[in-house]
Amino acid sequence: MSEQLTKESFKTKIFDWEKNKEWKYEGEVPAIIDFYAEWCGPCKMVGPVLEELAVKHAGKLAVYKVNTDEQPELSAMFDIQSVPTLFFVPKEGEPRFALGALPKKDLERAIVEVLKVE
Repeated sequence: MSEQLTKESFKTKIFDWEKNKEWKYEGEVPAIIDFYAEWCGPCKMVGPVLEELAVKHAGKLAVYKVNTDEQPELSAMFDIQSVPTLFFVPKEGEPRFALGALPKKDLERAIVEVLKVE
């Protein structure tokens, strides 16, 4: 199951930009963060696929959601211009962004190739 993030929970679970100038992921397992909006059609298509992948990879992958309308400061922090924007966060190294509603096969490929989750 995915978890909604606020600015404060993002700083605890993902990255605290007030403490660290350089990227330092705070999580225990790799993550996908879905920056979305309730009114967004493509977001509604990718949401259930992310939920399915969260269940499939439970314990090995975290799936988070950020409502861009409710968290404008957090969205601005990462320069989110369009939704959905997916943020792939590996345990080590820099995160990667993907714009748009990716097909399930592309999400699964990113989970293996970018996040190193089997």
